[in-house]
Amino acid sequence: MNTALQNPPVHACLPASPITANFAHAPLYERLAHYLPTAQEREEAADFLHGVLDEVATADNDLPEAPEDLLDWMTANTENVHVQYQAYLVERKAGAPRRYFSNRAHALYCLRNIAPTKLVDGSWLYGICAHSANSRMSDLVRTYVEELGEGMADKNHVKLYRELLAKYGLDPIDDLADELYRQGLVQLALGWNAQRFLPEVIGFNLSYEQLPLHLLITAYELNELGLDPYYFTLHVTVDNADTGHARRACNAVLENAPRIEDGEDYWQRVRAGARLANTGLGTLDVIRSFDIESEVVRILSRKSPAGQGAHSDFCKVAGRSVNDWLSQPEDIPAFLAALEQGNWIRRNRPVQESRFWELLQGERAEMFGVFSPYELQVIHDWIRGPASADGASYEVPTAAGKQPRPVSFRVAERLKQAKGKQSNFGRDAQALDTDLVLFEQRYPTLDAQAKRELLVHAMAPGLHWTPTGLLATRLFLSQQ
Repeated sequence: MNTALQNPPVHACLPASPITANFAHAPLYERLAHYLPTAQEREEAADFLHGVLDEVATADNDLPEAPEDLLDWMTANTENVHVQYQAYLVERKAGAPRRYFSNRAHALYCLRNIAPTKLVDGSWLYGICAHSANSRMSDLVRTYVEELGEGMADKNHVKLYRELLAKYGLDPIDDLADELYRQGLVQLALGWNAQRFLPEVIGFNLSYEQLPLHLLITAYELNELGLDPYYFTLHVTVDNADTGHARRACNAVLENAPRIEDGEDYWQRVRAGARLANTGLGTLDVIRSFDIESEVVRILSRKSPAGQGAHSDFCKVAGRSVNDWLSQPEDIPAFLAALEQGNWIRRNRPVQESRFWELLQGERAEMFGVFSPYELQVIHDWIRGPASADGASYEVPTAAGKQPRPVSFRVAERLKQAKGKQSNFGRDAQALDTDLVLFEQRYPTLDAQAKRELLVHAMAPGLHWTPTGLLATRLFLSQQ
């Protein structure tokens, strides 16, 4: 097992400040991510940032002592990641199991739980757009525009992730733990308060845009499991250390350093911003947190309010009706145990041998449509137990009840193309959007300054991935 997954994250050892100790992240996240925040909400976000900065003030930081050494630091980090990744590939070729994902459900769990961070990808740089006329900001502006896919629907990072969630039935995500919103809230708070936190924005960008090992391994293992890795492989290319975001992040630090002596205040604030990139639950934390039994219980508990009155009393489990079992969500673990004891569920066996599974998927599946594709995969892998390590999808059982080895995502796509079945994933259809109609009516009537302000507004986190935001990004880019 990867030793990195056995070590507690740094942020878990940090004391919470009074500002963030009992802070509910999701509500403010939603307001900053989906709406134009009020001055009061921006102030609340700034207060939150100050609290997090206090929390991470004593955290380890691997940045060099002097900014002049940043390029060497970046190069060393990239080389180290490449060495570790090549060692990983050697291990896998020698027969080692996947390092991150125990089965397909585990991978989908990770994609779902990191969504609050991925759905605001690049947002920490949003506040820089309004200052694009300042050439010192050019590397930061260029990075943000590329996070937005330069206005192309199949390259916009947030749009890609939203489509990834939809493709595998991972949404809605309204029941995720509040702590999963913390890192995304940090990014949004920086983006909406760039005027006050410019050095911290630059430092966050510096740390966040460096190539992490987990990005490479995640892409490799998703592809192996037949899941689309494009969102992650795209980041491997755009974050490269030659002409990509990692290099531009270093350039931005140096370019924006004050020419007037500031007593090292700028560099210390950059370092503080870099520490923000490690707060909250990251990808490895989420991978580490997966427990399939707990996830099955969570799924059934979520369903219980809708199902507790929908069953007849004809069938009883351990002497209790299904409605009775579902009326008390805390009874779900006992309900599952009773289903096993009554042979409705046969653990560690092919799913076709479980009567419960036949209610969900089969020729006469009375509960067809009750569970999402993600939820079905979790239940499927939970029933199969260790055999689910083959990564098989719940959708492709053979007649004999055995699961075929999954085809990698890239191979599957090539087979589709060979058969003339092009994937439409990531392509934008003819736009039909209420905001787009208003934008196209209003934009030509404005003067140059007002046009610029409207473009920046449409490139905000809550809009840039929509048809309106994509058009605005293209127009913004044409004026640079």
